[in-house]
Amino acid sequence: MFTGIIETLGKIHRLRKEGGNLHITVSSSITEELKIDQSVSHNGVCLTVVEKDTPYYTVTAIDETLQKTNLSELKEGQVVNLERAMVMGSRLDGHLVQGHVDQTAVCKKIIRNNGSWLFSFEYDPKHNNITIEKGSITVDGVSLTVVNSEKNAFSVAIIPYTYEHTRFKEYEIGSIVNLEFDVIGKYVARYLELQS
Repeated sequence: MFTGIIETLGKIHRLRKEGGNLHITVSSSITEELKIDQSVSHNGVCLTVVEKDTPYYTVTAIDETLQKTNLSELKEGQVVNLERAMVMGSRLDGHLVQGHVDQTAVCKKIIRNNGSWLFSFEYDPKHNNITIEKGSITVDGVSLTVVNSEKNAFSVAIIPYTYEHTRFKEYEIGSIVNLEFDVIGKYVARYLELQS
C-alpha cells in the first residue's frame, strides 16, 4: 500500500527488453535505502526491486503492466515519480493507494492560474471507472483531489510544491498518465453492479 505522496523523482538510466518484460534501471536519492524484493511505486505502478547496485536499482514490468500503464512509453533520461510502501502506524497524508493502475489518461488542457495549475485529463469510459467531485484520484502515483468531474474526464489543481517535486512540471498536452481510481469507490461501484 502507498499514500500517493511522492518521495522523490528517479531518473531512468537504462531500459532493457527481455521477451515481454521490460527491465527498468533507475537512479534515485533513495536507492541506498532500498533492498531487494521491496515494493516501490513508479508513476503509480507497484514494482519490485530485483537488483541493486548503488546509485542504481532495477525493477521489472511484465507485459500486462506495460499494456495497462504508461511504462511502455518510458525513455532513458526521463524522470519517474517514486514512493516506497507506506509504514503501518504512521500518518496517511494522501489516501490509500494500491499501486495497481486501472487505466491511462491523456492530458487535454493545462491552465496556469495565479500561483497554481489546473490539469485536465480524459480517459476511455469503456472500463466504467468514475470520479466524483472532491473525491480522490491517483495520477502517476500522486494522490490528488478531483475537480470538474465528468463522465470520462476530470481536472486536478496543482500547487507549486507538487508541480516542482513531481512529473507534473514535464506534462504537456497529449502526455499519457497512469490512473488509479479510489479503491473504496471501485468496491461500491462493483457491489452496485452485482446488485443490478
